[in-house]
Amino acid sequence: MATPQKVVLAYSGGLDTSVIAKWLSVVRGLEVVTFTADLGQGEEIEPARAKAHAMGIPDNHIFIEDLREEFVRDFVFPMMRANARYEGDYLLGTSIARPLIAKRLVEIAREVGADFIAHGATGKGNDQVRFELSAYALDPDIRVIAPWREWDLTSRSALIAWAEAHQIAVPKDKRGESPFSTDANLLHTSSEGKVLEDPWEETPDYVYSRTVNPEDAPDQPEYITIDFERGDGVALNGEAMSPATLLAALNELGRKHGIGRLDLVENRFVGMKSRGMYETPGGEIYARAHRGIEQITLDRGAAHLKDELMPRYAELIYNGFWFSPEREMLQAAIDHSQAKVTGTVRLKLYKGLASVVGRKSPHSLYSERHVTFEDDAGAYDQKDAEGFIKLNGLRLRLLARRDRGD
Repeated sequence: MATPQKVVLAYSGGLDTSVIAKWLSVVRGLEVVTFTADLGQGEEIEPARAKAHAMGIPDNHIFIEDLREEFVRDFVFPMMRANARYEGDYLLGTSIARPLIAKRLVEIAREVGADFIAHGATGKGNDQVRFELSAYALDPDIRVIAPWREWDLTSRSALIAWAEAHQIAVPKDKRGESPFSTDANLLHTSSEGKVLEDPWEETPDYVYSRTVNPEDAPDQPEYITIDFERGDGVALNGEAMSPATLLAALNELGRKHGIGRLDLVENRFVGMKSRGMYETPGGEIYARAHRGIEQITLDRGAAHLKDELMPRYAELIYNGFWFSPEREMLQAAIDHSQAKVTGTVRLKLYKGLASVVGRKSPHSLYSERHVTFEDDAGAYDQKDAEGFIKLNGLRLRLLARRDRGD
């Protein structure tokens, strides 16, 4: 009898991926290997091992890994150097996690000799695209199984019935329709569906899990400092921290002050609009601080070019092209711009807002002598402005004369 082919499944331990694990074995006849990533989602992931065991998966086929430092260092921080926000608002918390998960799926597939990888993303969303484009970029011969695009389990009740028929434990809170679905990692928590599907209705307060209501946040502001070196955060309030430790600490500050909530109707890559609620407490604080240090260390031309490149860069991440040559080209330019982005930013945290209130750098381009309203001691000759204005105004004057018939 031939040995079954192997598949590496992105496994959360939840009902959906547990059903997928059993389905891959029973229906597709594959030998299942599970991979569970700790990206700082705030839940204990070790129970996934017991759940995989309950599915008949041997211990040497169960991979559980702490990827928090790699996630922030190699994915979140490079993205933050670009000040990336999809459609001007979204800090890409779900999008930036998918290429790392796909990377490990492919690497584990190589280690165990698997021909397939599998994921639990639906056929309506963006995650299927992100997982698969990343996987194909890293291994063009990998084969992907997306059960939600294949099976006939098209409803929650059908999924639960199939689970019970195959002795898969169904948590009580999964026996009814979930009020909304969530995704979480160290950067953010997102919520979609059900109670959030009507974009006219305000997000119920119970949906929020990472932040207090800004109205209930402390009545006194809190001041903090973040130190940057070459565009990356390295310390909070003068205490050196690793990337993941820094982001986790900022998350707690953001939670306390109700910072980082976003109600967004976005354009999915697959073509539809969707409404989501995002909480990115530490990420919002960090993003504000990074722009703050760039304000005094980046030349105008570099800063404005970065702002022009950012929407394209953010769209590439959102659409799943992290491992594309164009994203890597943009990253090289962005990283080059960060050579002198070193210094300290002071922020005021208060009632849902993170405001930059101070910044300093050994590489500052800010010259008080040039901008002062007092005596500038000859640093700037105001008479020079006349010729500057006339040269820049020449084409406008010629256009005006032509249009009035001179």
